[in-house]
Amino acid sequence: MKKGEIILHPITTEKSTEQQGRNKYCFKVNPRANKKEIMKAIKEVFGVEPVSCNVINISGKRKRERYKIGYTSSWKKAIITLKEGETIEFFEGVQV
Repeated sequence: MKKGEIILHPITTEKSTEQQGRNKYCFKVNPRANKKEIMKAIKEVFGVEPVSCNVINISGKRKRERYKIGYTSSWKKAIITLKEGETIEFFEGVQV
């Protein structure tokens, strides 16, 4: 996979913004990517040194619209921990 195909977009929720104080950043990633590929892509795209990567598979939730029942898409979330003192400039100034 190419590095642009691994990291889909950043997640900017209230909880993820709070974790930035502890050098943790959240991203929506390709469901087929593994931890090593994700860490390598973060290093190449943002130029920072990730210490660890936690990956969570988010299952699709059941939704109903009138008489029709369906599911939202399943996706994968990666929480990247950076070295002390490093930041990703993309997230600076983001407020929820």
